[in-house]
Amino acid sequence: MSHPEIVTYPDREMMALSLADRIATELRQNLDAIGATSLCVPGGSTPAAMFRALSDLPLDWGNVTVFLNDERWVDWDHPRSNSAMLRQTLLTGPAEAAQYLDLYTGAATPEVAAPDLAEKMQAHLPITVLVLGMGDDMHTASLFPNAPGLDRLMAHDAPAVMAAGGGAEPRITLTAPALQSALHTHIMIAGAEKRAALDTAIGADPADAPISLFLRDATVHYAE
Repeated sequence: MSHPEIVTYPDREMMALSLADRIATELRQNLDAIGATSLCVPGGSTPAAMFRALSDLPLDWGNVTVFLNDERWVDWDHPRSNSAMLRQTLLTGPAEAAQYLDLYTGAATPEVAAPDLAEKMQAHLPITVLVLGMGDDMHTASLFPNAPGLDRLMAHDAPAVMAAGGGAEPRITLTAPALQSALHTHIMIAGAEKRAALDTAIGADPADAPISLFLRDATVHYAE
C-alpha cells in the first residue's frame, strides 16, 4: 500500500492547535456547501488538548453533529466514559451548541442498543471529518487485533454501529465501512511507541493491525 501522509510537529501543543484549525476549516467548508456536517472523534487522553482548542473556534456549531468512534458500555459518570471526557473537553464553550449523538444509551447491553444506533447513524454518513487514535497494539475505535467478531466489524456490509469485544469492558463501535466513509480522515498519535506501531501497521494485515484499513486515505499527525 502507499504510505500515508505524516505530519510531524515539534510538540503536542502545536499538533493540537494545528489539527484543530484544520478540522474547523474542513467542517466549515461542508457547512458552507450543504448546511450540515459531522465530526467523529476518538476517546483517550491524546486528543483532549485538540478538543479544547477546537471547542473555542468559530463555527456554526448548531449544525455540527458530533459522535465518538466508539464507547465503553459504562455509565456517564464512570471514569472510563469517553462521553464524559468529550463533554468536558470538546462540548464546551461555543461547541456546546453542537448536536451530540451519544453511543451509550443506558440499555442493558451494547447488543441491545446497536440496531437503533446504526439506524440513527445513517443520517450522518458519510462522515465529514473523522479523527482516529491508535493503540500500541494497532487497534483503532473498538477494532482490536484478532478479536472475536473482528471480521464482522470489518465486513463491507456491516451495519454502521455494532457491539464489539476485545476490550476490558463491553463496547460499542462504528464499524469499518462507516468509518471509511469519511471525507477527511486524520489519525492522531503521540510518542515513540505509537510511531513504531504505525510503521509496523503500514502494509500489515488488517486482522493484525486494524488501523491499516484507514492509512491509505489518512493524514497522520504525530508529535513526540
